Amino acid sequence: MREQALLQIRNLKQYFPISSGFFSTQYLKAVDDISFDIKEGETLGLVGESGCGKTTAGRTILQLYKPTAGEVIYRGTPVRTRQEIAAFRQKATMVFQDPYSSLDPRMTVADIIGEPLDVQNSTENKIARRERILELMDRVGLNSEHAARYAHEFSGGQRQRVGIARALATKPDFIVCDEPVSALDVSIQAQIVNMFEELQEQMKLTYLFIAHDLLVVRHISDRIAVMYLGRLVELAEANEICDRPLHPYTKALMSAVPVPDPKEARKNKRIALNGEIPSPLHAPKGCPFHTRCPYAAAACKESMPQLEEIETGRFVACHRVREIH
Repeated sequence: MREQALLQIRNLKQYFPISSGFFSTQYLKAVDDISFDIKEGETLGLVGESGCGKTTAGRTILQLYKPTAGEVIYRGTPVRTRQEIAAFRQKATMVFQDPYSSLDPRMTVADIIGEPLDVQNSTENKIARRERILELMDRVGLNSEHAARYAHEFSGGQRQRVGIARALATKPDFIVCDEPVSALDVSIQAQIVNMFEELQEQMKLTYLFIAHDLLVVRHISDRIAVMYLGRLVELAEANEICDRPLHPYTKALMSAVPVPDPKEARKNKRIALNGEIPSPLHAPKGCPFHTRCPYAAAACKESMPQLEEIETGRFVACHRVREIH
């Protein structure tokens, strides 16, 4: 894996306007000033509770939502203009969470996979297009006779394979995997995750892998970033963050991971968090986690902690991290 950053995210914000009465608008801060790099050839896992902004971050990076502020830099070039976005989308794509709703029920598998080729004019003629579609189907474990079928004729795992083949059609460098296995049975999840790893090795792909299943994320990720209420709270190597979490929220998150060994499970002390996640519409002042944090001090309620490198490659956003770890 090369150390060069394929993608640099700088101070990215995604605020959605919400009408709250006549001539009154509030902003829902789905993604609130996040910055990180994704190295070429790596898998960066992005985890957090439901509603923390993971999916919105992935979609904003791909410019499916226009960023409220901040910058996406691809191979050293900022993605700003319409032409830059179009060029970026040829090399960056997405695998969606729900294989049932992300495929057009009126299109055959061949047409679904071939649509990106048509949009990008990637093939010279119909024969080349057909060969490319069959090559992609074979790469994700589908048979050529599946090409004329419709999405409703497939199982969930097969539909997700169709979605992955579609994502690979334009030979991308970077793929946002938005909880791609959460809607699948456990046995199928393992097959799909293993296929992602094989494709990454064969095609030199870079992933942003969004998920809430921490065991899956640990298995596939090189590094893991933890989000809470629209902000990054910790970023580190996968094993480091799972075995030695430093941020209070990451500690609680990792304590909830099921342990298959009963003896080890008894030793594992579950950290229960009190209270509910605050609304992004009415985010608390200061650290967004201070309302549930057992270590919260006065400073946590007043000022927002910045994501800082406290060890080599270890970034944490917490005022008291040096005291509590």
